[in-house]
Amino acid sequence: MRVEKGVLVALGYGKYFRADSIVGMEPVEEGRGPGRRTLVYVQGLSQPVVASRSEGAILRDMTDVPKEITRVQEQQQILSDILDTISDIDPVMRKIIREQGSWNLDRLEERIKDLLVPENSESL
Repeated sequence: MRVEKGVLVALGYGKYFRADSIVGMEPVEEGRGPGRRTLVYVQGLSQPVVASRSEGAILRDMTDVPKEITRVQEQQQILSDILDTISDIDPVMRKIIREQGSWNLDRLEERIKDLLVPENSESL
């Protein structure tokens, strides 16, 4: 992965920085939402800049990484977040969702786990 020098990267809401001045990114975990997706650390600034774009989208603009690779990483992160949420649902609520909504959370949880496990690690 090579950072493109001199390329301006949009962080959203009119914020632009040169790709080679961005030294780090961190997804916002708490309080995440529209206008608040990623903390971007920029050379020369003491505080990170709050970006409204995901770290994957920013990284795509900074580098020559194919869009498909960063897109897959973003999709895996979303599936991981969904899996965490589903795992916290208690058995009684799961039964209600299955009976009333015809949605089997146990099966969905297993399918997501299967998708998130790298193929080569299954044989380990």
